[in-house]
Amino acid sequence: MIPFHEVLLRRFFAAGMGAFIGVERDLRRGPAGIRTSMFVCLATALLTIISQELSQLWGDTSPTRSASNIVQGIGFLGVGAILKDSAGLAGLTTAATIFVEAAIGMAAGGGFYAIAGATTGTVLFALAVLGWATEKLNLKRRSMFCRFTAPLAQNVASEVHSLLANMKIPMRQFRVSGTGNNSVVEFGADVSNHQEGQIIVQLSREGVLTEIVPCAARP
Repeated sequence: MIPFHEVLLRRFFAAGMGAFIGVERDLRRGPAGIRTSMFVCLATALLTIISQELSQLWGDTSPTRSASNIVQGIGFLGVGAILKDSAGLAGLTTAATIFVEAAIGMAAGGGFYAIAGATTGTVLFALAVLGWATEKLNLKRRSMFCRFTAPLAQNVASEVHSLLANMKIPMRQFRVSGTGNNSVVEFGADVSNHQEGQIIVQLSREGVLTEIVPCAARP
C-alpha cells in the first residue's frame, strides 16, 4: 500500500503541474484554463494510484489496464476540444495539451516526479516560447478574404498592390469593381495575425471601409 502522505504528495504535485500549464493557457485565453488543466492532471494521477492499489489488492496481473483506459478517455476529451470554425480547425493545440497533461498526471501518480516536472517544463516552453516565436516570425497563416471600399479619388487598388508587394504577400483573385462613386478592391491572401494587423493599420482611414474575414466566411 502506498502511504497516505505519499498519495497526497503525488496528487498535489500533479495538480501543481496542471496549474502551471493552466496559467499559461489562461494568459493566452485558451479554452482549457487553470481549473481544467488541474482537474485533468489530478484525475489521471488519482486513477493511476487507484489502479496500482487495486491491482495489488486483487492480485491483478495487468495493472496497466486502467492506464490504457485513461488514454482512451482523454482522447475523447481532446476530440471534444477540437472545433470546426470559419477559419478551419480550432483547438488542436488545446487537445494536444490535454493529452500531455494526462500523461503528466499519470507520471506524477506513479511517483515519477522528475519526469512529470521535466515534461511540464517542456510543455510550457512549447506553449510560451515557441508560440511567441511563431507569431513573431509570421509562421502561422490563415486564408483571408479582404475587401476595401473607398472613394474613386483615393486609388486604393494601387496602394493595396504596393503594400502587399512590400510585405511579400501574394494575392489571389484580385478584383476591382465600382459602385456609385466608390471603388471596391477585393482579393484573397494567406496572412499571419501580425500581417493582418499591418494591412488594417495601413489601409484603414476615414472614408475607407475595411473588411477582412476568413475565406470560409466570405459573403
